[in-house]
Amino acid sequence: MRDWIVKDKNAAASPESLASSMERLERLQTSIGSVIRGKSETVKLALVALIGKGHLLIEDVPGIGKTTLANALARSLALSFQRIQFTSDLLPSDVIGVSVFNQQTGDFDWKPGPIFANIVLADEINRATPKTQSSLLEAMAEEQVTIEGNSRLLPMPFMVVATQNPTEHHGTYPLPESQLDRFMLRLHMGYPSNDDERAILRDRESRDPIDYLEPVMDEDDILELQAMAKSVRVDEALVSYLLSIVEQTRSTPAVELGASPRGSLSLFQSAQALALIEGRDYCIVDDIKRLVIPCFAHRLIVSSQYTKISNRTNESEQILKEILSKTPVPV
Repeated sequence: MRDWIVKDKNAAASPESLASSMERLERLQTSIGSVIRGKSETVKLALVALIGKGHLLIEDVPGIGKTTLANALARSLALSFQRIQFTSDLLPSDVIGVSVFNQQTGDFDWKPGPIFANIVLADEINRATPKTQSSLLEAMAEEQVTIEGNSRLLPMPFMVVATQNPTEHHGTYPLPESQLDRFMLRLHMGYPSNDDERAILRDRESRDPIDYLEPVMDEDDILELQAMAKSVRVDEALVSYLLSIVEQTRSTPAVELGASPRGSLSLFQSAQALALIEGRDYCIVDDIKRLVIPCFAHRLIVSSQYTKISNRTNESEQILKEILSKTPVPV
């Protein structure tokens, strides 16, 4: 299904197709929400990454539900799924595959690794060494891997859902800037409310609800929705607003490394996906404002001087909030 064709990528979606897409996406959100209690916004943003053809990084302390969210997303889709448990002794060949010598034929047989799947869960990605982490770079950027001079295409759709513990935890390796920049969004789960945690306990009193999830979408559905997201209209005034925010991340003294052009494109495409998920064929200002922090916070490198002066727990998010507060909103 790699040759999915959009007849007119600039044509607006019809009301019927928008209604159909909303119905399918609501089923998907309901399916995941039956396992991930009280995190509707987190679930919606995970779908933004999927429909926007991006990759998702979920960061939080252990036991919050990062892996459960990734598993619930995969089980709700009729797509191939592979899980890679990243550890300090994991090798790049364990991820992308290896050629094995066949004594009977005298040739090398290709044994594909778990990266060859529609949805790849990279669990605790920052527990692997930088060498192993780098094995994902080409796959995430170009949807292919190159082994021994041969490029091999990955199945479509393709999405990496990575989980990681905060870098201050023991046994973790910070992801390099080039790796972080390939994730469309970074999400935090956060602790559930008292009522939601009570519901989680009751849900699992006699069975695990994730074992009973059934696929509600298939490959064709996802490819169609991804193509529809491309046709969502973004007015020129919104593009100027987006670029103004990007420029301020690069010019503020508090930031050593601002958002990259890949980051700008991620914000643009995720805003299109969010509009589609909410049943619109056009973007609004709130789409961009809502996505700036999950799209840019992991991409900014805060200057050491600002970090020393500031007592805030997450300086990059606070900087982005300040940029949003002073950026004129287009009328």
